[in-house]
Order: sequence, then C-alpha cells, then structure tokens
Amino acid sequence: MTKKRVLITGGAGFIAHHTIHHIIKNTDWEIVSIDRLDFSGNLNRLSDLMSDLKPSEKKRVKIVYHDLKAEINSMLAADLGEFNFVLHMAASSHVDRSISDPLSFVFDNVVATCNILNFSRTLKKLELFVYFSTDEVFGPAPKSVNYKERDRYNSTNPYSATKAGGEELAVAFENTYNMPIFITHTMNVFGERQHPEKFIPKCIIFARDGKKIDIHSNKKKTKAGMRHYIHAIDVADACLFLINNNKAIKKKIKSDYGGAKCPKFNLVGPVELDNLKLAKMIAKSVGKRLNYRMVDFHSSRPGHDLRYSLNGNLMKKLGWKPEVSIEKRLDQVVKWTLNNKRWLKNKNLKKL
Repeated sequence: MTKKRVLITGGAGFIAHHTIHHIIKNTDWEIVSIDRLDFSGNLNRLSDLMSDLKPSEKKRVKIVYHDLKAEINSMLAADLGEFNFVLHMAASSHVDRSISDPLSFVFDNVVATCNILNFSRTLKKLELFVYFSTDEVFGPAPKSVNYKERDRYNSTNPYSATKAGGEELAVAFENTYNMPIFITHTMNVFGERQHPEKFIPKCIIFARDGKKIDIHSNKKKTKAGMRHYIHAIDVADACLFLINNNKAIKKKIKSDYGGAKCPKFNLVGPVELDNLKLAKMIAKSVGKRLNYRMVDFHSSRPGHDLRYSLNGNLMKKLGWKPEVSIEKRLDQVVKWTLNNKRWLKNKNLKKL
C-alpha cells in the first residue's frame, strides 16, 4: 500500500519542524520539507529533531531548498512528486520588520501563498491543503471578546494584513478550483528551539541573568498585555487531528456560515494569561525572581496590540483541545532551553 505523502512549507521554521517530528512519530507518512532557509528557517532545528529519529524514520523525511516567491516550475514539481496533504506554514512573521518593510511581507506571505496554491491545485491526489494563519488578522480584542473563526478582520500591521491576504487567496482557490482547503488561526506559539527574539525565550534569558525584562502594558502601565499561549506540539497535534478527520469535519460544518466553503479553525491554548503572570511563571521555573518594568508598547509602537483572543469552542466541539497544562508546557520548555543554551544566542538582542 502506498504511503501518504505530506508537503510542509517552511519546514526548518519553528512550528513546522515540530509538526514534522509529530507527524513522523504518529504516522507512517513520508514528508517533504521545502524551505529557503532565511531568518526564520534553521537547518539546525531539523538536524536536532532528526537525531531523535530512528533510521527508518529519517528515510521518510526529504528536505528541498526553494524560495516560494518564485513559482514551482515543472522541473521542481517533477522532483517533488505527488502529495496527499500540503501544510503551508512558511511565512515572514515579525511585526516590527513588517512595519519597516511591508512590501517584503507581501512577497513572502501573499505571492508565496499564491505560488504554493498554484502548485497544489495540480496535485491529483490532494486530500487537504492547510493554510496556517494568525490571530492577528482579527486585530485587538476588547475585554471579554473572543473572536470566532468567521468574525470580521481588522489587521493592525502589514504582517497580519498579508496573512489575511493569504487567507483570501486560499478561500478563492477553493471557490474557483474546488480545492479541499482548511484555514487555521493560532495564537502565540512557543516551544523548544524558538528564535530568542520571541517573548518566552527572552524571558528565560533575562530571568537566568537577572536582567530587567520589558512587559507590554496599557498606557497607565498597570495592566499587562493578554494572550493565549499554545505549545508548538499542540499546534502539530491539532493539525494532524484536522487531517485525519477532514472528511467527517466537512460534513459536520458544511452548513455553517451560509454555506461558505474553506472551513476555518482557531487553535487556542488552554488558558488566557497576561504577560506579567507568564513571565513570573517562567522566572519561577528558572529558579529566579523576575526583574521587570511595565512598558507602554501599545502607544509607542504602532501595530502592537494589547490583547488578542480567539474562541476555541469549535475545535473542542469537534473533539480536540490541548491535553497538557500551560504550567507543565512552560516548565518543560524552560528546562530544555537551559540545557540547550546555544538556542538562546542572538547578537540582535541588545540587552543580553
């Protein structure tokens, strides 16, 4: 029997490399990772996870270099072969860089999405294409508001706008070409081997070294920003759940939203946390007292919102939710990171 094949874009990226590992460990499928290995991609991630695989598992992973700003031509398509599933995880995701250079994000997140969709619609065995989007397409969430999958969008920076643009291309390709497509929204993903510029790795570094960490807060500097944090393994698990149950899921929700196609799913962490509480939890796990200051990023840095929040009830109704508490996940990541210090090195962090 022919094994299922999965194409994962941005395979050397943070979420994608966890997804590759999770799929290899929980299926017998073959995986092709396509990546351009830029700021976000790091082959050391794939190297590390490959060291944990058996020889028979390593044989099921193939790595291909390609920048999706360019189309997948006939020669590359022939080399890649057929796929049952395509997971489009490649993206530029840094808000500050999108504000200083918005056009590059249009190329990376919109043009690249069009190119992978164009390739995928030629696949004869395609069962599902999954486009990975972000909670930021909904914009800031007022108190007590948790956005559902089909709520209005309100992008507040070029990054989120380009992710929303990619979503609309995915919707258009399902409507135009009848492609089987799912869209996911994730919130503040964390885990092992995350880039040290991100908030949780920075908290680990600063807590370890006793340095003062900036906490994103309101104008009065009395209330920290709020997020739902989710481990990358949980994102990978939710993705595999959607793939394995895609036909049943489509039947369950086909009448929702006036018959709109291209189902969307919020992948939400176990609980909502303010960033100060999160930082204190990290410091406790490190074994140090947190040294911090509240900073009004919301006013001083355009495009940075105080609160994002998604409603995760749809995935719960379908039968999926994170099974491990945020406390256990954080402790796991802190301990791993402190034992793997090379993943904390970043010359761009001026305060280190």
